[in-house]
Amino acid sequence: MATGRTHRPATRSRGIPEATVARLPLYLRALTALSERSVPTVSSEELAAAAGVNSAKLRKDFSYLGSYGTRGVGYDVEYLVYQISRELGLTQDWPVVIVGIGNLGAALANYGGFASRGFRVAALIDADPAMAGKPVAGIPVQHTDDLEKIIEENGVSIGVIATPAGAAQQVCERLVAAGVTSILNFAPTVLSVPDGVDVRKVDLSIELQILAFHEQRKAVEEALPDGMPAAATTTESDQGPDGDLPAVMPA
Repeated sequence: MATGRTHRPATRSRGIPEATVARLPLYLRALTALSERSVPTVSSEELAAAAGVNSAKLRKDFSYLGSYGTRGVGYDVEYLVYQISRELGLTQDWPVVIVGIGNLGAALANYGGFASRGFRVAALIDADPAMAGKPVAGIPVQHTDDLEKIIEENGVSIGVIATPAGAAQQVCERLVAAGVTSILNFAPTVLSVPDGVDVRKVDLSIELQILAFHEQRKAVEEALPDGMPAAATTTESDQGPDGDLPAVMPA
């Protein structure tokens, strides 16, 4: 079976926009659920609702794949599953290494969704000598001293960083130097990488802060008289000389 080191997805060479690429996994998840229920076809409206996008955007996205559906019938679910999986590179084996086997790294290692989506956890790596040899999700943890050897032997091109923030950049540089060209970063820091290396960042604290903002906004709106927008609570004294809000609000 081919590995990630020798085959790369064709989305960029075919000119598919990054925003469309980011939505393809949403469509695939919705389609997979339909396939598991033995649903043969789906309309653009139904699939768009299941994926959380509007139907016009979905049809535009699928046009990049050369898939237009059949008027009055919709899209063939099984064919779209195959088509999107192929476009995302999920019809081949992608070996992945996870670096940093603390609570988060161990949880990722135990996640059962990797294998069903075309990803194989090839190795777990940690800097703690006491972790070496201990099985996590049935895979023995290996020491970071062997990182380069592990990547070469397994043909790894995707690395997952779940280390503390202070160690993440150094780990990233070693991964890149060893041949890793795509990184999923769970460490709460911004990584610096050379051209040709893709980084996706997952920061749970930022997502929670955004939710906190929306919760605060909803609480403010609920406390206002009916019909008054939240923006109306800003008084003239709160504004700067040009009517703008100051950078720092007074205590």
